[in-house]
Order: sequence, then structure tokens, then C-alpha cells
Amino acid sequence: MPHMGLQERRTEQRREQRERILGVSRDIVKREGFASLSMRKLAEAIDYSPAALYLHFRSRGEIARALCMEGHARLRETFLAHTRIADPAARLNAMARTYVEFGLAEPETYRLMFMEPAGLAETASDAVDKAAEPGAATLSLIADVFVELRAADWLPPHAAPTACAEGLWANLHGIVALKLNRASLPETPVATLVELSLDAWFAPANGTEPRGTEPRSNSATRPDTSTR
Repeated sequence: MPHMGLQERRTEQRREQRERILGVSRDIVKREGFASLSMRKLAEAIDYSPAALYLHFRSRGEIARALCMEGHARLRETFLAHTRIADPAARLNAMARTYVEFGLAEPETYRLMFMEPAGLAETASDAVDKAAEPGAATLSLIADVFVELRAADWLPPHAAPTACAEGLWANLHGIVALKLNRASLPETPVATLVELSLDAWFAPANGTEPRGTEPRSNSATRPDTSTR
């Protein structure tokens, strides 16, 4: 293997430095929340000068953007693990549980992704179209399930899959947000809230089982996976 040239070494060093900054930032956010992260605090934790940090990230908001992108990538990976489930109702069930579990397992990352002010993670150069937004790929996986549910007569013909996906996402986000803010009723387990949210989507539009499917049962379409 040929020796790495000077430019390649510098590029690799820069990448490693950037990853180190993000790693320390991620730890601070998980431990203390994004409000505790400052460029000065980060510089002290990583033993860099503030000026050195600005060579990699122009602002605290740019770091937030990078951490949000990471979080969305991890969430999408958990969804992709369920795409091989053939039955769309069971797949939607698995994705819904996974979403809530992700939010409760990584509360500060979730807050940064979905509960901080909208402009926090934006920078002057972040003029991206909606298709490139970090959550768009995850939303499309949910919408794909609703396409199948509509084709199987589980939804009215006029139901727009993307709108349905956004509606379910909003519902699941509400569950996570209430739980993280300690506003959910203590006698209602999170798993029950998820199940109730899904019930509305699983009711066939014409009151019968969807064409080409076997009669379903809760145990068949909803594996017994608890959500804390």
C-alpha cells in the first residue's frame, strides 16, 4: 500500500479531530443536555483552544446540526431492521414501538432532534430542500407502510400515505414528549399508549379484513415487546 501523502494525512487528521469533537459533544449532551454545551466548555473538555474548535465547527448550532444528523441516522437504522417484516400492520407496530423506545432510551438526543427550537441546529448555509431533511428518509419508511395498508383496504382510498405517516409520527412524538416531560399519566404504561395509537390505523376502512389476508389477531400483528 502506498504511503499516505501529506494532504491525505491532513485530511485524515482533520476527520479524526472532528469526530473527537463530536464524540465529546455527544457525551456532554447525553449527560447534561444541549443547554449545557458551549464552545468554551467543549474546548476545555477536549483540551483544544476555542479557535481550534472553530476550524471544524463555526458555531454551537453547527454542532447541534451534526448531532441531529447522527441521531436521525441511528433512528432510521432501527427502522430499516423492520422493513423485512412482510405484514404491513406488524411492520408499523414494530416501527412505532422502536420510535418510542429510541426516544426514551436517548432522551437528550431526542430532545435535540425534535424538541429544541426549530432554528437551533440551522446555520446560514443550511438552505437544504425538504427532501434532504434528516427526518425525511425515516418518514418515507412509515409512509411506505401506509401505501401498503391503503392498497389492502385498511385505509380510505383518499388517505394520503405521507399525511398518515406524519399523523402517526405526531402521535408517537406526543407520547415520548409527555413521558420525557413527566406529564403522562402514571397509571397508563407507555406500551399501552402505543397500542391505543395504532388501533385507529389498524381498523379496516370497510369494516372487513383486508383482501388477500388471513384474519388477524393482536398476538399475530403485535409481538409482545414491552416498551418502558
